[in-house]
Amino acid sequence: MSEVLNDKQIRQKITRMAFEIYERNLHTKGVVFAGVTGMGLILSELLAKELSHISELQVEQLEVQLDKSDVANSKISLSQNLDLTGKSLILVDDVLNTGRTVAYAMKPFLQEEISKMELAVLVNRAHGLFPLRPDYTGFELSTTLNEHIRVDLSSSSYSVHLH
Repeated sequence: MSEVLNDKQIRQKITRMAFEIYERNLHTKGVVFAGVTGMGLILSELLAKELSHISELQVEQLEVQLDKSDVANSKISLSQNLDLTGKSLILVDDVLNTGRTVAYAMKPFLQEEISKMELAVLVNRAHGLFPLRPDYTGFELSTTLNEHIRVDLSSSSYSVHLH
C-alpha cells in the first residue's frame, strides 16, 4: 500500500476544485452538491464548505443514497427533496473508476429542471466503461483494474492510498 495523496495535498485539491466550481457557476441561481454515499458525501460536504467560504453563491447539499457494491440492483434515493429548478447540480464521488456508480447516481436527477449537471471526483482512474468524464478532478491516476484506490476523508488527517 502506497500513499498517493497526503492530507495537505488533498486539502489543496479541494480548495482548487472549489475555485473552479465557483468560476464556472458565477451566474447560476445556486449550486447543489449531491454526494454519493460514503466518501463521496464527505467530499461533497468539504467542497460545499469551501465554496461557501470563498463565494456568495447559494450552496445546498444532499446525499445520493445507494449500495455501491451492487448499484444495478440498488434502490437509489435522495436524502432530501430540494427545489433544483435552474440550479447547477454537482454530483460528487471520491473515485471515478468505471463510471457505473456515477451513471446510476444520476438517475434521480434526470427528471429535474436543473440548469446543468457536472461531476466532481477527487481521483479519476479513467477506466471508463461509461461515457463519463469529470468536470472537476483533484487527481488523475492511471492504474490497472487490479489495483484499488482507498480514499479516507473521515479522520482529521485525509489520505489516498493505492493497494
